[in-house]
Amino acid sequence: MTRLDTIGIRVEDLPASLAFYRRLGLPIPDGAETSEHGHVEVELPGGLRLAWDTAEVIRSFDPGWTPPTGSARVALNFLCDSPEDVDATHRELVAAGYECHKEPWDASWGQRYAQITDPDGNVVSLFAPL
Repeated sequence: MTRLDTIGIRVEDLPASLAFYRRLGLPIPDGAETSEHGHVEVELPGGLRLAWDTAEVIRSFDPGWTPPTGSARVALNFLCDSPEDVDATHRELVAAGYECHKEPWDASWGQRYAQITDPDGNVVSLFAPL
């Protein structure tokens, strides 16, 4: 039997990526950005793990690897406590220098939604039920 265990994010700048995801509340240990191995992972509620690997780590076992181009194919979605929290989190991230992908809006499927771009160009969604 197989089961989804880990979601991996390939990064160019490990400290920048970890700082972004810490702002979204992920339990990334202090000092993780100094990992000499270029790999960091955290366990999420329910046992799923989220991992970050630098391009150097990927190339260590796949020398021909190159970063993908074009739009991202995977998105991470963060549930916020309320529609107001979506807006506040979006404002906080933009104020911290992260790029807004799409301003907050009330989606037709009944959620307050916003999108931010992480340091590696991945679109991260923030949402809460209306």
